Amino acid sequence: MNNFIVGNWKMNKNREEAINYIEDLKLFSKDIKDTKIVLAVPFTLLESVSKSLNGSKIDVCAQNMFYEEKGAYTGEISPAMIKDFAKYVIIGHSERRKYFNETNEIINKKIRAALKHDLKIIFCIGETLDQRNNNETKSTIETQLREGLNGLNHENIKNVIIAYEPVWAIGTGNTATSKQAQEVHEFIRQLINDLYNAEIASNLIIIYGGSVNPNNANEILSMKDINGCLPGGASLDPSSFIKIIKC
Repeated sequence: MNNFIVGNWKMNKNREEAINYIEDLKLFSKDIKDTKIVLAVPFTLLESVSKSLNGSKIDVCAQNMFYEEKGAYTGEISPAMIKDFAKYVIIGHSERRKYFNETNEIINKKIRAALKHDLKIIFCIGETLDQRNNNETKSTIETQLREGLNGLNHENIKNVIIAYEPVWAIGTGNTATSKQAQEVHEFIRQLINDLYNAEIASNLIIIYGGSVNPNNANEILSMKDINGCLPGGASLDPSSFIKIIKC
């Protein structure tokens, strides 16, 4: 089921830019029947974007969250705050791991906190270039997956979408070949089978992120175990994002 597309705006767009973008996307999305479209927007846009998308087929996603319910955590956003405006939250993005030193343990805390508030999770995992060159891709993915999902039961995992994003391909213009991406997605699905069961593994949505654009999306999405994608830069322009969705 190649049908789950998440546009990650990262730290981009003000309110006016966001609303103009959404008006274009809403017109196009009326005819989409078999693809779930999700927009991951900055915290400052969650309320206005959710209002603008009300009644549409497009869902809203936060790009991050903190694992505590409330308290003296200046600058942080709790899952309860997100729940007012969004159905989804991205957790474990490689940029959070790299720039903000998020460990697998911290990511696991965030996942558990999000589940308590019935948020659906887009859980990102992926290897660096050094790890790939040292043949550590699978061991890295397995560690991130096992530690990130620690303590999640069979019901919990049904609310998790896994995003494989090779760190060396994010924002670099380099993209994993469709064969490379499929190989890792298949490995992830087998790990989920080992951790849970075959039914959960077969129904799990696994998407690819890493310099996805209109030119390579079709080939990537044609792979058996790839159920969608997580474009970043290519999602900032509505016409580019729409082209990816059409794939």
